[in-house]
Amino acid sequence: MNSKKLSDISFSVLDLAAVAEGRTPADTFRNSLDLAKNVEKAGYTRYWFAEHHNMVSVASSAPAILIGYIAGNTTSIRVGSGGVMLPNHAPLIVAEQFGTLASLYPGRIDLGLGRAPGSDQITAYAIRGENMNASYHFPQDVESLLTFFSDENVNGQVRANPGEGLDIPVWILGSSTDSAMLAAKMGLPYAFASHFAPAMFLKAINLYRQNFRPSGHVKEPYVMACVNVVAADTDQEAARLATSLYQFFIGVISGRRKLLQPPVENMDEHWTIYEKEAVNQMLGYAFIGGPEKIRTKMEDFIAKTQIDEVMATSHIFDHQARLHSYQLFAEVLKSANPVLL
Repeated sequence: MNSKKLSDISFSVLDLAAVAEGRTPADTFRNSLDLAKNVEKAGYTRYWFAEHHNMVSVASSAPAILIGYIAGNTTSIRVGSGGVMLPNHAPLIVAEQFGTLASLYPGRIDLGLGRAPGSDQITAYAIRGENMNASYHFPQDVESLLTFFSDENVNGQVRANPGEGLDIPVWILGSSTDSAMLAAKMGLPYAFASHFAPAMFLKAINLYRQNFRPSGHVKEPYVMACVNVVAADTDQEAARLATSLYQFFIGVISGRRKLLQPPVENMDEHWTIYEKEAVNQMLGYAFIGGPEKIRTKMEDFIAKTQIDEVMATSHIFDHQARLHSYQLFAEVLKSANPVLL
């Protein structure tokens, strides 16, 4: 197998629709559309939203609606979920929603599926009620969803209209070896959440590749890694911008959630030694720096993992700095002349 290089890798965006201090979800959604239009010009492959609930700083609680908003105001970039937390929903409803999206925007809709609730346990109960063990039915629910999309379900008693017979790529998302084995068994592309759960990444993608069974969906294993990216003109500026990301993860670890905070000059005034260590562990695959530092780290990452695609998520407080970060990241990954935003 030939070793991949930077220009071989597709690159995409994961948008958590982070709400910045002093802003509203409406502001966030407008910024998401602006970002989507810009990354489309810059050559990004897809633009995904993740499903989260009961988080003041994350506005992507209804990804299907946001997918329609972005797809309806762009022209070519693929738009999808990274992911829909399937245990929160009936497979039929997901099939109908994404069948509707794929009918409106043919050839542009992706459906990434996860088994976690995308929230805390109290919120999960508010969503699922007594169906708190829904995650254990995840493999069967994925099979059910694939059946609803299939032509073979034409004689089924329950059918997804729209949805049946449409070409909607289904991905398995995960942060563990369980998800890797499921994606391999079903012959589906696999997206790993290395942006917050790096510990199992290498083991999971190796298991996926070793156990992959070709299917009618994809013939060879396909690995996408989601990573944190904060790019700027200099390493020093990127390090300053990244303090917003660190503060976001402190909220994840401590439960003291806030809106996305502006950068600070000295993080040691804002986290404990324990929090710093925990954040650094969660950010094992974070690419923070100027273009040359990003390039070197990405080359090492690709050589080590041989991924097929990288999906960047960027918790950057200032919208223009976020746009610039995605532009710089695209320039690093492309061998052609950059497309200026």
